[in-house]
Amino acid sequence: MAKRDYYEVLGVARGASADEIKKAYRQKARALHPDSNKDNPNAETQFKEVGEAYDVLKDGEKKAAYDRFGHAAFEGGMGGGGGGGRGGHPGAQGQGDFASAFSDVFDDLFGDFMGARGGGGRQRAARGSDLRYNMRVTLEEAYRGLQKTINVPTSVQCTSCDGSGAEGGAEPTTCPTCSGMGKVRAQQGFFTVERTCPTCSGMGQIVQNPCKACGGQGRVEKDRALSVNIPAGVETGTRIRLSGEGEAGMRGGPPGDLYIFIEVAKHPLFEREETNLYCNVPVSMISAAIGGDIEVPTIDGGRSKVKIPEGSQSGRQMRLRGKGMPALRGGGFGDMFIELAVETPVNLTSKQKDLLREFEALSEDNNPESKTFFKSVKSFWDSMKG
Repeated sequence: MAKRDYYEVLGVARGASADEIKKAYRQKARALHPDSNKDNPNAETQFKEVGEAYDVLKDGEKKAAYDRFGHAAFEGGMGGGGGGGRGGHPGAQGQGDFASAFSDVFDDLFGDFMGARGGGGRQRAARGSDLRYNMRVTLEEAYRGLQKTINVPTSVQCTSCDGSGAEGGAEPTTCPTCSGMGKVRAQQGFFTVERTCPTCSGMGQIVQNPCKACGGQGRVEKDRALSVNIPAGVETGTRIRLSGEGEAGMRGGPPGDLYIFIEVAKHPLFEREETNLYCNVPVSMISAAIGGDIEVPTIDGGRSKVKIPEGSQSGRQMRLRGKGMPALRGGGFGDMFIELAVETPVNLTSKQKDLLREFEALSEDNNPESKTFFKSVKSFWDSMKG
């Protein structure tokens, strides 16, 4: 049976680029894989045919020979050692060649998980770690917002080697073990097992003469002073991200980020619930009884006048609109709620006691029901004494 044209097998034109050939092979390999086509008896044969075609067209020398001589390039020893398998015939493809073709598509399908993509599989310079800084602020500072300078112990780029890790700022050399790939491969049947290179730890490069200042790490420990802007309205748990202010990366790698976690200290007067503030305000018994005006402190440092209605009882709440905390992302201010706490007078003089007794008597005369109640209470206590 005549062999099909390799370009036709992959469904690409003769002038197709290496990327187009690779892309076509990936699509064909996925579509014709025997595990996905158990009901198709020809799937395995077609899958091998696709692998055979790709094994030739992915190789520059084999492709050039095929473009000139066709299938005859690999028959009867033509092309020297350019054939793909036993006797130089790609149709008798050896296990190693088939596994190599399969490995290419395996890398394309799973390279994102195994780190095979980008730079020929070599890992990029390691990114620095993210850092956390806990900051405690007062409620007044959370209300106004503030600019604060903090000292952060971290790793910064080594100035002696400019982060390269090599003495004198020299460039690292390609790792001889993995040829700069950052990974080494071992063939096991049809599968290729890929591991991190033990020589360069996946960096793809090694430092022949490490920098004495940083020991070849490309970074050194140092305390950094940073000016941080804390916006108005922050609360406990608010997280502020400073991009690129974390640890420096290994050997010139990008830095991590710094995360500032806010904790708002407990206030002696105000309690906070989201943007609203709550506080207890003591009022005299007289002010609660006949009404009046009082001044209460507010979180902005000012004072607001509040009118107390006559006959107010302990626990009564009153609202001051717009006197709470600002919303973190805009949207105005919350409210302030005051709760009245009526105070009972203590350390009374004899005259004050007499006046209160007179007040009590007048209250009983004006309210017969109250008078009857107090008499009942007095009789109860007298019976207990007897």
